[in-house]
Amino acid sequence: MKTSMTINGSPETLDLDPRTTLLDALRDHLNLTGSKKGCDHGQCGACTVLVGGRRINACLSLAVMHDGDDITTVEGLSQDGRSPLQAAFVRHDGMQCGYCTPGQLCSGTAVMDEIADGWPSYVSDDLNGPYLLTHEELSERMSGNICRCSCYPGINAAIQEAAEEEFSHAEAAE
Repeated sequence: MKTSMTINGSPETLDLDPRTTLLDALRDHLNLTGSKKGCDHGQCGACTVLVGGRRINACLSLAVMHDGDDITTVEGLSQDGRSPLQAAFVRHDGMQCGYCTPGQLCSGTAVMDEIADGWPSYVSDDLNGPYLLTHEELSERMSGNICRCSCYPGINAAIQEAAEEEFSHAEAAE
């Protein structure tokens, strides 16, 4: 079955078995191996990608469901080879084995966007915001991404640093 989507800014048309997951299409048909196959049950978050700016577990979604969608993988997060969040992960030692890192980076990017767009979480005190990236907010919003090496302090510090940098640039632009 033919399906077309934009992956990291590039239009792609694939002829796939309709049972092919988005994760398998990315890894096996487009050679985008950054997104990892961890549990293959949507529980670990290693396969997290952004579809239209929203994060999903690519292992739970069929590729043909995303005909016409704009998909960003970890390979597409950097601009001009630089990503403030990826640089913060390095500075804060937010990885050990690195297996979960692509999913953590995609989720971290989505968390910053959710906060900026005023989306509440389960632990938000007020549904009308504003929302701060507190430890509780970050833990709740990143709860779908597991790190078996327990690098959470570095991951959280990296996301908080990148968010502070992004939010301060956004305020300066206003």
